[in-house]
Amino acid sequence: MSVKRALARLLHPIEKTVDRVKHRPADAPLIEPYLGYATPETVVLRGRILGRQRRGAPKPDQGRWANFKQMLALFATDEVADVAVATRDTVGISDEEGYFVLIIPRDDGMSGWIRVEAWLPDTPEETATLEALVPPAHAAFGIISDIDDTVLETGAYSLARNLWTSLTGNALTRRVFPDSIALIDALHGGKNPVYYVSSSPWNLFHFLRTIFDRTGLQKGPMFLRDLGLSETQFISGTHGDHKGAAIEQILNTHPDLPFVLIGDTGQHDAQVYLDAAKRHPAQVKRVILREPGPGPDTKSKDAIEKLRKLGVRVDTGQDFTQLPDLDGQRAGTWQADADTTKPSAPKRKVSAASAFR
Repeated sequence: MSVKRALARLLHPIEKTVDRVKHRPADAPLIEPYLGYATPETVVLRGRILGRQRRGAPKPDQGRWANFKQMLALFATDEVADVAVATRDTVGISDEEGYFVLIIPRDDGMSGWIRVEAWLPDTPEETATLEALVPPAHAAFGIISDIDDTVLETGAYSLARNLWTSLTGNALTRRVFPDSIALIDALHGGKNPVYYVSSSPWNLFHFLRTIFDRTGLQKGPMFLRDLGLSETQFISGTHGDHKGAAIEQILNTHPDLPFVLIGDTGQHDAQVYLDAAKRHPAQVKRVILREPGPGPDTKSKDAIEKLRKLGVRVDTGQDFTQLPDLDGQRAGTWQADADTTKPSAPKRKVSAASAFR
């Protein structure tokens, strides 16, 4: 038995006991809506049931200590298990970490962002609007982007810098790179779907969504990380495991779309993207990497070279301001490839575990 699995089996009963003690029965459960996505046949709606939410309203000029306390409060959630969540078409149950997945049929006329009203049958006054992205039929390709140090300045290549930046800023002060906004806007082109993968925990979803909305970064479903314990899992694997599984989920649910993968060299995105290109050679068409801090290490350089040998176009640099061929990609120059070399990825049944990778 691995050390991580042994820790999971040891700590899981303790976590369950703490959850029972800290949850207040008088607290009405709340729906925290996430952004869902579509498969060829279904729409996947996602969210979480929480007992309390401790979000303070940030101020642009508040001190680092106030920011720090507000950031810590985001992790002090009371997840509520075994709560029914309903829409007009279906009912689901929250799991032990409070997550729920609702799957509804995808109609031929669905396109873009769809909105579905959800409620709690046992607490019918608690309602929320769940959103999901259905790529339009004329989408030429998809975009998968990392978040930390790719679009959001974090310093993730240094643990100390990462913690300082992440814990002492707030949703009104954190900086999104202007060149990443321009790049994703150009690739999106009003039709191509954008997805975000990150090792940030789901506790930061609302925080990140606030930053994206404030800065005008393209809206897209996020695939964040579950930091909870289960009987067989201590946290949710490594950074690379999580990001690779999220990319796999996106590529498998859109088997007819080629993709651009955007990331950085600070957290070994090149290696993760190389693995994705090996599994999905007909879908991974281009990789764009920011080079933060000291730039790519030996492993990243090796992965970049291997990507190029696979025929994947790789662009790297300290910023995204001078990338060529964006106009051609907006016009859908890969559509011919997608039509003639459709990948044979199997259609997968979506579970709560896979939907929250």
